Amino acid sequence: MPPPFWAIGCLYGASGVLLGAFGAHGLKRRIADPQKLANWNTAAQYQLLHSVALTFASAVAPHNTLAMGLFTAGMTLFSGSLYLLVLDPQRWRFLGPVTPLGGLCYGTL
Repeated sequence: MPPPFWAIGCLYGASGVLLGAFGAHGLKRRIADPQKLANWNTAAQYQLLHSVALTFASAVAPHNTLAMGLFTAGMTLFSGSLYLLVLDPQRWRFLGPVTPLGGLCYGTL
């Protein structure tokens, strides 16, 4: 069985590819606001980049669970909040302050 953070990195990477493809193709038909599309693209890019970093870190430093936890929290908070805010900004408006917390998780690495 692979280490948990390696598996998490792979899952976030795969979902990042799918969400990026949805943003590039399916979302354009539903959302016309270029800023929302740019936010979605930013979320997908950060998710993909940090999923690779998480997968790599889990292979070379498997005992550094703090860093890997921060990668996971950063992806969840930063990208996750952006995805939800793009899809339904009124319903998820309380997540606005969560996005910078995800960035803070990235920045503390």
